Amino acid sequence: MRRRTLTALGLCASLPAPALATPQDRQFDSAGVPIRFLEEGSGEPVILIHGYTVNTERQWVQTGVFPALAAKYRTMALDARGHGQSGKPHDRAQYGPEMGRDISRLMEHLGIAKAHIVGYSMGAHIVAQLATTEPQRFLTLTLGGAAGRLGWTPEDQQRVDVESAEMDQGLLRSQFMRLWPRDRPPPSEAEIRADSERRLAGQDPRALAAVRRSNPDQVVPLERLAAVPVPVLGIVGTADPYLRDFERLKAAMPSLRLVTIPGASHGSAPGTPEFREALLAFLQANPARA
Repeated sequence: MRRRTLTALGLCASLPAPALATPQDRQFDSAGVPIRFLEEGSGEPVILIHGYTVNTERQWVQTGVFPALAAKYRTMALDARGHGQSGKPHDRAQYGPEMGRDISRLMEHLGIAKAHIVGYSMGAHIVAQLATTEPQRFLTLTLGGAAGRLGWTPEDQQRVDVESAEMDQGLLRSQFMRLWPRDRPPPSEAEIRADSERRLAGQDPRALAAVRRSNPDQVVPLERLAAVPVPVLGIVGTADPYLRDFERLKAAMPSLRLVTIPGASHGSAPGTPEFREALLAFLQANPARA
């Protein structure tokens, strides 16, 4: 039963990564918060930022995305603050827009003027906001599994209040149920608790709760995101509830290149060949201009 839960969420799904030299494991200071990142490859710069409660290895390396990109591009992937081996402040004010500024500071640290910037889930919310505040940083923008926080409702605030309170207890119950594929039997309480424990092992729930509480600080107006002056790719599974937000963004932004992965859930999409293929094709179709 537990394996059914993990597979349905895509939490253990990964594909063999292409052979590649061990990436450089590095760190820099981002306004007082240490940020860890991996770097490998050469060519046009690509920066990756992962989703909530995971890290660079689980989101990008184990799924094969990082090595596939590093074979063709100078590829960097951050552990977002509050996650992985980066700093974990407990103050909500240290998250929100600061998570996007970590990308800007990394680029300044490495002397990179523009990059292809890719986010998945939480990472997509982060880079969507950064694209509206610092569009000059982008060669292209890729939104995976989320289309940005396009407004804020009382229901959104209630969700954040519930999920952050659960995180204080080391639980992901409401998040699991919110992102669970609708065509599959729901997980049991025991499965949710076991998977929460596995996913949060070694993490700092207070930092993750602060990340969740900062969600309303990342809201972007739909019209501002639709006006971003660079090529934009959206990648989402057809079983992902965030598909509706991508359709809404597509209606406001006809130039959006939207790729849907049949049958993929929010958790499983990054581990599919279709995800890697769509991302590589988009980057190759939109090289940096002199």
